[in-house]
Amino acid sequence: MSTTTTTTAGGVKVVKPTVSSHIHDYWGRVRGGDLGSLPAVLGLIILCLIFGVARDTFFSSLNFANLFSQGAQYVFIAMGLVFVLLLGEIDLSAGFASGVCGAIMAILLTNHDWPWYGAIPAAMVTGIVIGFVLGFLVAKFGIPSFVVTLAAFLAFQGILLKLLGGGKNISINDTFVLKLANGNLSVAISWILTIIAIVGYAAAQLNQVRSRAARNLVTDPIGIVAMRIAGLAIVLLVATALLTQERSINPVLNSVKGVPIVAPIIAVFLVIWTFILSRTTYGRHVYAVGGNTEAARRAGIPVDRIRISVFVIGSFMASVGGILAVSRANSVDPNTGGSNILLYSVGAAVIGGTSLFGGKGKAINAVIGGAVITVIDNGMGLMGYSSGTKYIVTGLILLIAASVDALARRRAASTGNR
Repeated sequence: MSTTTTTTAGGVKVVKPTVSSHIHDYWGRVRGGDLGSLPAVLGLIILCLIFGVARDTFFSSLNFANLFSQGAQYVFIAMGLVFVLLLGEIDLSAGFASGVCGAIMAILLTNHDWPWYGAIPAAMVTGIVIGFVLGFLVAKFGIPSFVVTLAAFLAFQGILLKLLGGGKNISINDTFVLKLANGNLSVAISWILTIIAIVGYAAAQLNQVRSRAARNLVTDPIGIVAMRIAGLAIVLLVATALLTQERSINPVLNSVKGVPIVAPIIAVFLVIWTFILSRTTYGRHVYAVGGNTEAARRAGIPVDRIRISVFVIGSFMASVGGILAVSRANSVDPNTGGSNILLYSVGAAVIGGTSLFGGKGKAINAVIGGAVITVIDNGMGLMGYSSGTKYIVTGLILLIAASVDALARRRAASTGNR
């Protein structure tokens, strides 16, 4: 039995959970099937320990920095797919959509001498248009998203080939674009942004407690809030300390240190989408439609608009992933966005804790799942395993994640915690 203390605020009795009762209630939700990202976090820790023991270089500052650029495309596409999956839909075209958007940017930069501040928005607008068309076909024509996006998956491969003249490789030399996935912040700015992130998170957490307390709502124990803040602070401080170390083979000729630029980009999008899903009416509508479409429609929620919007967000984030992929490769070719990009991106969202059945998921799931996918790919590469072995292991982990999701839903249904 969880224990709480009660106080009186303005004549209204308010229940204030203690740290122990909060932990007890959380454990009860986990046992009831509400696992969230817990399996992915535990899996990530175990994988890091395994690879760290097997290869000393895994925990090196150079390899740690490489993980960000290596997994950026998966993470950004997965963030968009979270919105699509929340409605129980799927987008099989996200990988090649990112390739098409990346190609648009590269062509405008190289062949038409556009500046980066024109080419990048053009690529993003392309993603938005793609998402609107896909969403419109699904919402207004009632075509299953699997069919629509499978058709788009095939069509975008052809469009990419047409854009690249049948298979050419277009290189880019815009320094701003190249730095997005390959550049680093200065040591000073790295530490400044880290401190700002910690202070900002602490302020947001404490403000939430104050706001809920002012409305006589149940708040999380201050001890739990303090542990969250301390946990994030430790992670960010340790990561920044590692990333600000010199990691160049020849620092005299070329010093390389500082947080990769792609890291704060991921953080900004994570904050934006987390805020939208958790603090806005739109976010509540997305969860409502994903949980029960008919009930949402009867409640007056514009279901069709919500459906179109999630595909727009999905393809927009695919465009961001495409931009980062082109930046990392310094070029675009017919394979950009192809190969295992889509499968890894869907896997990142699902492994991170987003349900394939709709109604359950967060933006952070894409980041955690993307980290798992990237660590597997990176760690097994350091250990010398073939691509075939990496695919098998990643597939097994994805299957385990989907099985955990299905079992958790069954458990939640049996305990009434849906």
